[in-house]
Amino acid sequence: MSADTTAVAPVRPKPGGKPDGGRRLRLALFVIAAAQLMVVLDATITNIALPSIQTDLKVSDGNLAWIVNAYALAFGGLLLLGGRAGDLFGRRRMFRTGIAVFTLASVLGGLAPEEGMLIGARVLQGVGAAMAAPSALALIATTFPAGRARNTAMGVYAAMGGVGATVGLLLGGTLTDVFDWRWVFFVNIPIGLTVLAGTRTLVEAGRAPGRLDIPGAITGTGGLIALVHGITRGGDHGWTDGLTLGSFTAAAVLLVTFLLVQARTGHPMLPLRLFRERSRWGSYATMLCIGAGMFATFYFLTLYMQLILGYSPVRTGFAYLPFSLGVAMAAGLSSRLAAHLAPRLIAGPGLAVAAAGMVWFSTLEPDSSYTGHLMPAMFVTALGLGMGFVPMTLGAVSGVRPEDTGIASALLNTAQQVGGALGLAVMSTLSTSAADDRLPGAAAALYRGLATKDTALVARAGEALTHGYTRAFAAAAVMFLAGLTVTAIAINARKQQHTEGAGAVHTG
Repeated sequence: MSADTTAVAPVRPKPGGKPDGGRRLRLALFVIAAAQLMVVLDATITNIALPSIQTDLKVSDGNLAWIVNAYALAFGGLLLLGGRAGDLFGRRRMFRTGIAVFTLASVLGGLAPEEGMLIGARVLQGVGAAMAAPSALALIATTFPAGRARNTAMGVYAAMGGVGATVGLLLGGTLTDVFDWRWVFFVNIPIGLTVLAGTRTLVEAGRAPGRLDIPGAITGTGGLIALVHGITRGGDHGWTDGLTLGSFTAAAVLLVTFLLVQARTGHPMLPLRLFRERSRWGSYATMLCIGAGMFATFYFLTLYMQLILGYSPVRTGFAYLPFSLGVAMAAGLSSRLAAHLAPRLIAGPGLAVAAAGMVWFSTLEPDSSYTGHLMPAMFVTALGLGMGFVPMTLGAVSGVRPEDTGIASALLNTAQQVGGALGLAVMSTLSTSAADDRLPGAAAALYRGLATKDTALVARAGEALTHGYTRAFAAAAVMFLAGLTVTAIAINARKQQHTEGAGAVHTG
């Protein structure tokens, strides 16, 4: 299959002037960054609002988790389908449709009068995100010329992965405290409308030939949904729970069937040729490790700050600002280094620094200070992750055929989402077990002590829970070191080469 050389219209300098289309590229970057920010922050923005939602809508304890999990299931399960649909039907069209669906779902979520409608709106948000996210990354490759412009765009896109999660925590606390929990959904409306208005700046490439692989779509989507469901349920109900084991069994059967279908069909949803490039599958595996460590870290740090240090939701959100700053700084630096250094020489040291930050977190005590312990450890971790995001994002779409850019982007997002769900589930089990070894039912004991003003019980429970959190942070350090190992072994690409007229970034 020949490469479609129309995938990128390179920007050529005007004689004695600035590059032609510079303003359009800046607007395009703003649109893609805003869309990525909106999609990522919705994975965390509802977390801090959950108590208010439960009180207002009378949500049962069993259904409360579904306000978070419904989004994760739909988003993670439909990413591959959304990426391939963008390749076949037009990435800009799929991006617009996804943002429109996401914005509409946000309206429905904010207006929800009861839990069923709210959970349904979260599912619809996940569907919209799965349509928009892979096309957003693919549109970078078709809108920005290879070299410095594309590396910068990739840096901004990658930074949104870390910044969006922390902005979600900040906005979730602020909007819930100052206004109402419904504003964690309504805040998406102006962002979504602005993104939709700016999509005309994005360049549409030639579409992939062929048709949608229906058997592949059914087995692949079903397998991913079953996998994510098994992981999230395992963390809540135990890994030997019958429904958990049933979900993993269904996932194994469906995903094996999916791979067999992909190997035999003429127009696969997931072309297996994407895995022939060692650096590419190494990027996916490394991003899975990053997602596992990063999302679990947000979860346990939030619990530590609110339950142990007694921070309010707003203060917790603002406490994450050093993380956003660190990721943004490091992503900007690594996007510039990408043109001069091999990816593993950027991501490898970055993951080592991130692991060091997690080791620092693993030494937290119930009375650790923010300025002397939490803030510097947070900033160090963020710097390391920011150095890892950009090379992995570039590696996911480097050298792919123009018709495969969407599905290659979807694989990167899928790896991060599955990694995040897996890391949170496994580390929750580890943390709870470690805390209960010190004090059985430590979390319940803390609430009981607070209610009865039993300071001795609160102190014992706080020490036990902190012990559990630090074990989770140590496990996150192991995940980052696993990503470092994959980077060292699998990623053999040289520095990103500046090419014009190529469909994607090429590696030597």
